[in-house]
Amino acid sequence: MGVFSALTTAVSGMQAQSYALENISGNIANSRTAGFKRVDTSFADLVPDSALNRQVAGSVAAYSRSTNTIQGDLSATSISTNVAINGDGFFVVDQRLSGLGANTQFANQNLYTRRGDFDFDADGYLVNGAGYYLKGLKLDSVTGQLIGTQPEVLRITKEQFPAKATTSIEYRANLPSTPSTKNHRDNPTVTGSELLDPTDFTGANPMTTNTVVGSDMTTFLNQSIAGGSVTVYDSLGQATSVELRWAKTAKASAGPPPVEDTWSLFVAENTGATGGAVAYRRVPSNITFGPTGQLTSGATIALPTMTIGGTTVTGISLTTGGNGLTQNGDVSGEVDARSIRQDGYTAGTLDRVSVSAEGMVVGTFSNGQVVALAQLSVAQFNAANALKRLDGGAFEETIESGAPIVGLGTSQLIGGNVEQSNTDIADEFSKMIVTQQAYSANTKVITTAQEMLRDVFSIIR
Repeated sequence: MGVFSALTTAVSGMQAQSYALENISGNIANSRTAGFKRVDTSFADLVPDSALNRQVAGSVAAYSRSTNTIQGDLSATSISTNVAINGDGFFVVDQRLSGLGANTQFANQNLYTRRGDFDFDADGYLVNGAGYYLKGLKLDSVTGQLIGTQPEVLRITKEQFPAKATTSIEYRANLPSTPSTKNHRDNPTVTGSELLDPTDFTGANPMTTNTVVGSDMTTFLNQSIAGGSVTVYDSLGQATSVELRWAKTAKASAGPPPVEDTWSLFVAENTGATGGAVAYRRVPSNITFGPTGQLTSGATIALPTMTIGGTTVTGISLTTGGNGLTQNGDVSGEVDARSIRQDGYTAGTLDRVSVSAEGMVVGTFSNGQVVALAQLSVAQFNAANALKRLDGGAFEETIESGAPIVGLGTSQLIGGNVEQSNTDIADEFSKMIVTQQAYSANTKVITTAQEMLRDVFSIIR
């Protein structure tokens, strides 16, 4: 039976090499497929049970060997929604069944892929080139908290980002120890000419009424200096400009009173006011500085409620951080406003979306706000090579692969990149040559066995 066994063994060898060639062919065909994982071939010998001194080499069987854990090269695409995983893990995706827009129905099945060429479709879903829809956890755009615990298909629409009313103005500046007011410039030798003198005001005493009326505008401007301006927003996102002016009201003397330099902050309400109409409002509390120029009053200054250009400005505080507001000598005699920033903004629409290294889907809005909108779900497996392959570079969980472990772990996401196929063309050609030679050798075995059988049949004749 040796010749017949040789025939069947050679046939099994041809079948095994054919299987290997099929894998090589598929690897080469998908050498440019994003996220493709090549399939290698492993061989196992099949030995029939026989006596120790009668054992034979036996036939062969071919099996596939996955390379899901071998990463392909990363290629930059300049598309902000494209993303590649640098390390272990798979994107969690789903398949569309039917419907459009908000009524789209999905299979509600977690599938896994390394193909990260995601881009927006017409309905705001992130879908890759093979038609799989990206899943993740949505975030509240205001609080930044995750919504839900189970991955869902992400849909990001160009809805307006709500406006935020200004509540805080970060103010960092130096007030000159001798302010260069017009009065002081005109009378530099007169003691106290740099100070605000309430007795010069005929309409209303700004230190008691906390207002400057239109009839006293010239007097006030001559005894104060500009402190800068900033645009603030109300709850509807309407913008208005807040102009600040500083007036020094008391200068420290060698002994009490006073022992500290004292300033008052005024906010413009209507610079075109006349007569008894309010032009500026004073912050009721005094701002004081010690002998070293450090702020000795509160680090937070509450601005008065007022209506500027038809917009009500209320609930805003000027924050200095304690050492952000100082009083030191300055030859210019003007306020050196190093930083004036506020925390409000108008409503905005989504301009673009990108993905951070931590897997955050980040939206940049037309109002300048950059907000995390969702968290991508990345799954890892204890036996990633045991996943079941599906069309389009997707994989399905199996008993052998184990359950997914959601989380990036030590991996990192790289936006604007796509992982390419891990197929090495040169290596595949080398394997193809070896496979071809092995296949030809098996055909030679069959030819030889056939000749031997013909010789046997010739004995009968």
